[in-house]
Amino acid sequence: MPLPRVDAVVIGSGAGGGVTACVLAEAGLSVVVLERGRWHSPFEERKDDLVNQRNASLGVAYGPDEERNPRVFVDLEGRERVVRPRQWQYSANASCVGGGTVSYGAQAWRFMPQDFRMRSLYGAIENSTLEDWPISYDDMGPFYERAEDEIGVCGDVSADPFKGPRRKPLPMPPMSPTREYEILKPAALKLGLHPFDLPLAINSVPRNGRSACMRIRWCVGFGCETGAKNGTHNTVIPRALGTGNCQLRPRSVVKEVLVDDRGRATGVEYFDEDDRLQEQPADLVVLSAGATESARLLLLSKSRSFPRGIGNRHDWVGRNLQGHTYTGAVGFFEQETFDDVGPGACIAICDYNHGNRGLAGGGMLANEFIRLPVQFVGFAPPGTPRWGTEHKDFMRRYYRRHIVVVGPTQEIPIWDARVQLDPKVRDYWGIPVLRLSGGRHQQSLDISDHQAEKAAAWLREAGASQVHLRRAGPGLSGGQHQAGTCRMGSDPKTSVVDRNCRVHETPNLFVIDASVHVTNGGFNPALTIMANAFRASEQVVKSWKGGGLRG
Repeated sequence: MPLPRVDAVVIGSGAGGGVTACVLAEAGLSVVVLERGRWHSPFEERKDDLVNQRNASLGVAYGPDEERNPRVFVDLEGRERVVRPRQWQYSANASCVGGGTVSYGAQAWRFMPQDFRMRSLYGAIENSTLEDWPISYDDMGPFYERAEDEIGVCGDVSADPFKGPRRKPLPMPPMSPTREYEILKPAALKLGLHPFDLPLAINSVPRNGRSACMRIRWCVGFGCETGAKNGTHNTVIPRALGTGNCQLRPRSVVKEVLVDDRGRATGVEYFDEDDRLQEQPADLVVLSAGATESARLLLLSKSRSFPRGIGNRHDWVGRNLQGHTYTGAVGFFEQETFDDVGPGACIAICDYNHGNRGLAGGGMLANEFIRLPVQFVGFAPPGTPRWGTEHKDFMRRYYRRHIVVVGPTQEIPIWDARVQLDPKVRDYWGIPVLRLSGGRHQQSLDISDHQAEKAAAWLREAGASQVHLRRAGPGLSGGQHQAGTCRMGSDPKTSVVDRNCRVHETPNLFVIDASVHVTNGGFNPALTIMANAFRASEQVVKSWKGGGLRG
């Protein structure tokens, strides 16, 4: 039996869904948020180096559940195997209220103006689907500003000459410098680079009833015990619930979007926390489940009107999967570089995001978050023993004497990097699981190599006695920066949603998350997801008030 009808149902409560739910609820719409994970308290997740969202050696602290949510991964040789969330091939995002914003590192970047017009800048790259966004940096500017203020961002980007236009500085000052900052900044200046305090969605000072950051090492990959790290779970979702217009239903696994004979969305079917199949009617539906799961839901939603899945008339759903190659270098020093002041990442350069000869784009470079000991093992040069006396000697000598400089590189989208429904494997609820396949464009690998070389040069100038480059491989990219599977565009034949994130062929269905990113920039995408969610959900409200979305 259907549940009482609501104005809107939002699937997912992360960077996109949390913002969308807040904007709709504050505009007076009745909203139900369906989140497949649960609401975590940071106090219940002990600071275990082996279990967190970055390492996942013994499990994924913030979900999804290991046994209930398998996927199928196909490598470049065509070999397929079932993978679980702890394995890197899974491309997992956190599954909990707040999504990845609970455990992310909270870097809060605006994309550059050039990132929205990559095709215009670099032309048609062979074997790619590179295209411009149908919106510009100027369209996003006011909403970047809104996200920085309402979510809460600290930092100082005034020394970055490559940034897009801004009307005012970030709302909070940067964190105080760390030892790595003091080592890296003069080296960057000697190289003629432009270092600055990177933006973080973390309270550097008390703000909005929450304390300032305690500067502990357990930040990225963990929940924040003081609430100083800002995500949707402690900013916009409480606001949405506070209106009285929003219901949040954790542990709700959506099966499909329902449509009527006219091709309009009528609601969703989902399994509730007791695994009972429920139907939630709604006048409009918003998918904000991340670039893998939002595409999966569209493909699962088959009907007489949409035999290949909603939005998939021209086979674009699930295509163009992008993440980021996270490449750079590790420098080993003779003096101590580690001061145990978190979160660690604090200084960045954007000198290599664009203007690199022969390359389409580039990426930001910054020092990395604090590496816990188990993570530092993965930064050791090839040939370093992984156990025994030599391993222990390496750890003792270099754990406190190393710096990592890395960054997310602009990836060139390709048609065959994709997610599909697997024809055989099903999850705990009997729903076909995702099948991930494809690889990276050679240009993406070239960009990554370029970034690694530039990171190494910075570390050498800073005094590193040894430098080890971290390069990218050709395999499929997704990870927690996954994007691109439901790209926005003006032409329904070459995109899934329009500039306002409405699915072209379904007037009351929206996708508001990184799925719609045409390209994914050379930055962590969280702030762009939030800013676009503010922008698109405002358009949803305007359409609602105009009567165009009501059933």
